[in-house]
Amino acid sequence: MSSVSAVAAAAAEPLTMFIVVRKDLAKKLQWPAGSVMTQACHAATAILHLTREDQNTKEYLDDLDNMHKVVLETKNENSLEKLAEVLSIHQVPFKKWIEQPENIPTALATAPLRGRTTEVLEAFKKHCSLYK
Repeated sequence: MSSVSAVAAAAAEPLTMFIVVRKDLAKKLQWPAGSVMTQACHAATAILHLTREDQNTKEYLDDLDNMHKVVLETKNENSLEKLAEVLSIHQVPFKKWIEQPENIPTALATAPLRGRTTEVLEAFKKHCSLYK
């Protein structure tokens, strides 16, 4: 694929947020579903606020009726931290939500992304699955 084709393909890909919550919050720690969903909402809202001046976020929020999100689960705190490390290495903007006052990392959300590197996609595949 030529570089022009790659740029065109990335531009055609919709902006997408990836929201990841810890599976063990519900399964092992017995958090209610509403509490787990709240963690995802906190992370998503926070990253949109933090990146509110970024062009991708502005574009994402300008088309509210066509937002794309992928909600994923990860096994536990350790796998959430490993995913966060990979995202940091590859300079993917994200917010890891740490629930207070318990100081428990519970979820993370990426800023709206269009193109993802192979390494980032592999990290999502390695550490996450679709939320069930």
